[in-house]
Amino acid sequence: MYFFGSLAATECYLLAAMSYDRYLAICKPLHYATCMTGRFCLQLTAGSWISALLAMSIIVWFVSQLTFCGPNEIDHFFCELTPVVKLSCSDTNVVEFVTFLFAYFFTLPPFLLTIISYVLIIATILRISSITGKQKAFSTCSSHLIVVTIFYGTLIIVYVLPKNNTLRDLNKLFSVFYTVLTPMVNPLIYSLRNKDVKQALKKYATVS
Repeated sequence: MYFFGSLAATECYLLAAMSYDRYLAICKPLHYATCMTGRFCLQLTAGSWISALLAMSIIVWFVSQLTFCGPNEIDHFFCELTPVVKLSCSDTNVVEFVTFLFAYFFTLPPFLLTIISYVLIIATILRISSITGKQKAFSTCSSHLIVVTIFYGTLIIVYVLPKNNTLRDLNKLFSVFYTVLTPMVNPLIYSLRNKDVKQALKKYATVS
């Protein structure tokens, strides 16, 4: 539970950092090299990991204080936080509040940063006169936008939106998107943008 939650929270801020990187590359290309330095990239990465590890440590500590005296089977595909907390026979209000608080902290701020970045990116792309230039600029961020939409969309539905009977039944399905689908498509959609990978695929298709 600790590592799953930490990795999910880390990815939220890493995706936001990637959107900022795309913003600099498209909107401020002349300042990209000076702004997105190796040291700054390291700070963004370290900040994402450290904040996620600390936040999940607090949540898991609260969960460890709960008492479990009833059924030991969860209604989920894996040992995820929400269904585990539901099995507790003690008061879970504090755990649920802390989880809700951190869910907002790790989803909404990076999601809003990503939205703002892409609004500025789209505005910049629309000002490009040539169609080829627009297509090239949009292609640099389209793959990241697909991952962001899938990941944040399902994560917010599962952890942030108020729970009703319909959403509660669909949470298991939505959890598959950000735990299985996003990591699975990540290598595919990012690799296919690499020229070497494209050439290798073309050679393989020719040989086949």
